[in-house]
Formats: sequence, structure tokens, C-alpha cells
Amino acid sequence: MSDFPVIISPDALAQAKAILARKAPDSFLRIGVKGGGCTGMEYVVRPETKVLPIDLVTEVDGLQIVCDGKSAEFLRGATMNWDGNLLTGGFRFDNPNAARSCGCGTSFTPKRTA
Repeated sequence: MSDFPVIISPDALAQAKAILARKAPDSFLRIGVKGGGCTGMEYVVRPETKVLPIDLVTEVDGLQIVCDGKSAEFLRGATMNWDGNLLTGGFRFDNPNAARSCGCGTSFTPKRTA
């Protein structure tokens, strides 16, 4: 998994496997970013059924995880965690490429590169 841009914590992995088994058993997990959210870029975590030519693919403990190449640039070195808080919980990213994050934890402003 060393070439894959994101580290998946054990809690996040367990939760992703449970969610996919319940809601989308024939899917794998897509992670990435898209423009939007409170601060410019929004994290994406969703079930997916089609691998694209631009995708980076890994498998962790039986779970296939994909991330497109463009998102990988914004997520390289990040860790995806699970926050089980009833009101504000969900998947959270500890992202070294974020200059700042929104209060809800679902979006970020990328650091400027030279």
C-alpha cells in the first residue's frame, strides 16, 4: 500500500467494510476530493463499481479502495480515520496538504505549492 496516497486507519477500514457490506455489497470504496465545501475542496468517500484508467487501486484486508490520480495529489500522506460521534461523526482526514479545514471536517483549503 506504499504507493497509495492515503493510509486507512483500522477503525475507518472496519467501518467502510461494514457500510459497504450493508448498503452496497458489490461495491468498493472510492476516496478523493472535489471542488466545493466550506473551504474550497471537499472530501469524497463513496461506494463505487467502476475502476477508471486514472485510478490508483489498493486492497486492504479484503477491501478494494480506489483514488483518482488528481485527488491523490491533494491526499498524499493523509490518513482516513473514523469518528464515531453520534452527531458529528463520520470519515475524517488528517491531511498534511491542508492549509486549513472547515469546522465540520468535510472540506479543506489546500496548501499552496511553489
